Amino acid sequence: MTDSARTCGKTGVLSPERVAAVHLTRLLETGPEEAFNRITRLASIVLDTPMVALTVVDDVRSFLKGAPTPELLVGPDGTYESPVEDAACHLVVDSGDVVCVDDVSLDARLRDLPQINQFSAASWIGVPVRGPSGHVLANLCAMDSVVRRWSDLHRETLRNLALTAGNEITLRLALHEADRLADILQQSLRPEFPPQQAGADIAAQFRPGGTGVGVMGDFYDVFPVPGGFGVVIGDVSGKGAEAARTTALARSAVRTAAHSEPGPAAVLRTLDEVLHVWFGGRIGFVTVVYAVFTRPASSGPWAVTVASAGHPPAFVHRGDGTVEMLAGGGQVLGVLDKAQVATESVELDVGDRLVLYTDGVSEAHRAGDPDQFDEGGIARVLGATDPESGAEDTVHGLLDAAHAHARGGIGDDAGVVVVRPRP
Repeated sequence: MTDSARTCGKTGVLSPERVAAVHLTRLLETGPEEAFNRITRLASIVLDTPMVALTVVDDVRSFLKGAPTPELLVGPDGTYESPVEDAACHLVVDSGDVVCVDDVSLDARLRDLPQINQFSAASWIGVPVRGPSGHVLANLCAMDSVVRRWSDLHRETLRNLALTAGNEITLRLALHEADRLADILQQSLRPEFPPQQAGADIAAQFRPGGTGVGVMGDFYDVFPVPGGFGVVIGDVSGKGAEAARTTALARSAVRTAAHSEPGPAAVLRTLDEVLHVWFGGRIGFVTVVYAVFTRPASSGPWAVTVASAGHPPAFVHRGDGTVEMLAGGGQVLGVLDKAQVATESVELDVGDRLVLYTDGVSEAHRAGDPDQFDEGGIARVLGATDPESGAEDTVHGLLDAAHAHARGGIGDDAGVVVVRPRP
């Protein structure tokens, strides 16, 4: 193999294009994985040898990703690797083809390689594992301590298993890309950090439920309104692209209506009208709480008007430690002919806080156990929270408690927003 052939294209150990494709897989970040171990175990059975390995190969190392019994090979950090030039896999990567050697002692390319000698390999066979773009990312190989003839069945078995490994890598890359795009979309739908407003400490966090993959149906927003600011939290039915579209529409509609409608209840009724047009007869709904904060004087308590439409009731945690659950109420938006919105007013002084959340918190429960965290759990956590702590502490405390109640297995997205007036 010439130097130029090793440094260009989809093959070649030193090819920058190929090495970049290897690093994109993130397979070098962890040791052997069961998905790849299973592939090598099957190869071991068909080829009748325990010495099978799947290694990911960049420009400097051969990195073990799968073996029938990886625990016999990995070190204390759970990984095993060797310099690429010490391993026979570089021949597969350079050629992009099967390398089959019945008797290593007769092959000058292999017989003096340190890794071949380390494993006392008398015969060796390796096939390339390619990624979705055709680059050789890895090598699936087998070896034996005795000279043996590798049959056409052995070659075909390794080729097919290498395709299986390549499909696994392709699927992971697709999921990585989907997660990346979902993150970008999620950030556009829900601010990573809540916009801060004068005179208030605002904190928020949302954690995905289920598999944690995809765009969440929960949303929130914080924005200025005449005389103060508004905070909205909501839950859109469904997940994925359709939920993302509804979320974007709901946020935009609330923001727009907040500058023209006379109060938060009217804002939610406008949102309901928009949703009816949007759903167009399709089944869908949104639950929302929208709170408007105004401060009659430059200092002193905030007057808060809370409008609810089928969303879990908000809580007030007072500076003296007492906890109040608001009435909540109303009906989900986008379903009924006429929106039913409930409103109530509260006053928040310095040290008090308004706590908004989604039903992923109140309905958190362990799989197979109907006992939910519910509003009682929220009240207990707030009652045990230091009134002097910040809004961020309250957010994390509630979410951590809900996760603990569900043994870490919350099935629905969970979010909390806390607003705490400050001097």
